[in-house]
Amino acid sequence: MSDIKLNIEKDIIFFDIESTGLNILKDRILQIALIKYTSQEDSPKELFLLINPGVPISEEAFAVHGISNEMVRNKPTFAQIGKEIYDFIGQSDLAGYNSDRFDVPMLMEEFHRIGLNFDISKRRLIDIQKIFYKMEPRTLKAAYRLYCNKDLSDAHDALADARATVEVFKGQIKKYENVDYIDGDGFNHGAPIKNDIAAISSFISDDTMLDVTQRLKYNAKGEVIFNFGKYSGQTVASVFRSEPNYYHWIIEKDFSAQVKQMVKKIFDEIKKT
Repeated sequence: MSDIKLNIEKDIIFFDIESTGLNILKDRILQIALIKYTSQEDSPKELFLLINPGVPISEEAFAVHGISNEMVRNKPTFAQIGKEIYDFIGQSDLAGYNSDRFDVPMLMEEFHRIGLNFDISKRRLIDIQKIFYKMEPRTLKAAYRLYCNKDLSDAHDALADARATVEVFKGQIKKYENVDYIDGDGFNHGAPIKNDIAAISSFISDDTMLDVTQRLKYNAKGEVIFNFGKYSGQTVASVFRSEPNYYHWIIEKDFSAQVKQMVKKIFDEIKKT
């Protein structure tokens, strides 16, 4: 791995999951790898697990990761080992590749199913893909070749991908630490990439989005609005006041637990007024 030592003020976990498919609400995790870095220890701790998802693995997913139903048939279920994963993560920040859109929300849904509330409000989420796409839009395999000058031969194995993610992240810090970022409008933001988790999190985060599935966001006035469907752009509160059945529709349909918790809070506040 790169010889750079990560400058962290709290624990951070680099992780990757393989799943039965790409639907974060209906599909399940069948392999997970977590690599924890702490400020107290030089060597990271690793947790690598195969999981019986309880649902069939799609042919499309099998073609990507090569994990068959037979390979996980006798493995523990997420209900059996979820607490071990939950405790291993603790209060750590989370980092991964495309993790904001896929790995984090899928993990949150798995925890929710077994009665564990996985709060991300006080965690920094470092999606390595966002750095990569802003600076060098490619794939993980290409990123590994670009930043590490090596070929990733075990792509789509969770542990190999998680380890590669660590190396890519360190390579990004080394490559961009003194490089100015100029956005699409030509504005120079200075050199935002540095060996500082907080600074990188601030650079890649989108503070307008409220949930990891990007169904809810803030408008310019700081009001919560829908980011999907027929009411896209309208405030959640105004829609619920004029059409309260829309709230019940969201609760009954395939929306993430995080979205349902947020709209419930808004709906309950409306009922008080």
